Formats: sequence, structure tokens, C-alpha cells
Amino acid sequence: MFEIFKIGFLPFTFIDLIDILLVSFIIYKLYQVLRGTLAANIFVGLIIILLLSFLAQAANFRTVSWMLKLVTDIWVIAFIVLFQPELRRLLTLLGRYPYFKKFVKSDENTVANIITDAAFELAQVQHGALMVFVKEVGIKGIVETGEILNAKLSKNLLLSIFFPRSPLHDGAVIINNDILEAARCTLPLSSQTSIDGIPLGMRHRAGLGISEQADVLSIIVSEETGSISVAQNGKLQRGLSKDALRNLLTEQAKGSKEKGFKNIFELFNKEK
Repeated sequence: MFEIFKIGFLPFTFIDLIDILLVSFIIYKLYQVLRGTLAANIFVGLIIILLLSFLAQAANFRTVSWMLKLVTDIWVIAFIVLFQPELRRLLTLLGRYPYFKKFVKSDENTVANIITDAAFELAQVQHGALMVFVKEVGIKGIVETGEILNAKLSKNLLLSIFFPRSPLHDGAVIINNDILEAARCTLPLSSQTSIDGIPLGMRHRAGLGISEQADVLSIIVSEETGSISVAQNGKLQRGLSKDALRNLLTEQAKGSKEKGFKNIFELFNKEK
């Protein structure tokens, strides 16, 4: 092992340096997460006690080390109790984070089934709907034009939103992974007014327009005919069957899992 220098008879290696840097980075990020809360002062106190314990052991102060060890052992339990809300939020975020979902049961089939079942139930009663499924890059500007929900996606939620008497039924809903980010969103209209001689309504032009400008999949339920169309990459496909729509959504949901890493601590701060 590559040795950098020695502290007395103890060698300090490159692995030790990486270990210290990683621990320092984790502590710094945890402090950033907790900064501005009551838990921040408690966290700083815990770090000071751990540092004193390390120095006491290095100086061979046995009695002081024994006393500090008792305190640090108690702090393990105290940490869990005191930081329970923060730890719960962090674990929730980790569970929702696309990279970590690769190690657990995938939910892309669930998302595809929810959207497909909702779309076809709406089509049966000819309730118009426009759902935008985000594939790669978020569309924050579009989300901000509507009512922010950040709700867990469910079929009943979609059916409620697109019920004709619902105040949120106009406009589009934005779906990112299994989260319904917003409803009643305004989408840019496509300049195309007809395809193959068939005129496009406002809902179809909006679904097509957002697919021309962003990496999304638009699911459009026609209020007039009850047919289901999908817009992707500026192209519109009409009259999808239930299986075809489910397979397409499953494929797109799998693709969205391949997003690059975001900073998990930034996401945590947004949750606060």
C-alpha cells in the first residue's frame, strides 16, 4: 500500500486519505442538510464529542476516553431519536431516487398500468384528458404554469382531476416517475393544425406541441371520440390499443430510470 507519511509508528496511506476525505464530505453534506434547523446545533455537538473522543484516544487519556465513549454510545440512540423526522425524509428520498430503485422491485409497470387504466376509463366515458409523462429532463417552466401537487400517482387521482366538473380538468397533468407534479398546466400549441387531413383539436395540438419542445410522452384522450393518441418527438400516433399504450409507457418508464445522478442532498433540501 502506498505510504504518504508516518505519524510516529503509524503509516498514513493513500487509502487513509480517501477514507478521511469521504467521511469529511459526508459530514459536510449532512451539516448542509441540517443547517437552519434545531438539529444543526445538536449535530455540531455530536461532531465535537466524536472529535474529542478521537483526540483522547490518540493521546492515550484512558479515563477521558472511557467517559467520552459512554457519551458517544448513548448518542447513537439519541441521534436516531432526535433526527427521526430528518432521517425519515432522507430515507424516503433515497427510496424514490431512480438509481436506488434499481436495487429494489421496479415500479415502472405500476406507473404504466395506472396511466393506461386511467386513460381507458376516461375514454369509455369520453372525458377528455391530457397527461404528459416526463422521460429525461424535467419541464419546470411548464409545471409552474399549473397547480403544484407533487402527489403520489394513482388512477383515482387522475380520474378525479379529469372529471369534467373538476376545477383542475382543463390543461395537462405532468407526471415524473410515479409523482404527479402538477395539474391544469398550460402547454405550447403545435403549429400543425391537421395531420393527414384530419384537423387537430386544442388538446391534441397542446400534446403535440410539448413533445416538439421537450423529451416527453403525451397521452391524449379525445373528448369527442374517446380515442387515445400519443405524441412523442413531434409525431402523433392515433387510436392506440390498451396493450400498445401499456407497453409504450413501460418502455418509457424503464428509460427514465437511466437518468444521471442528481445531488440527493439538494433534493432533500427541496423536501424541507
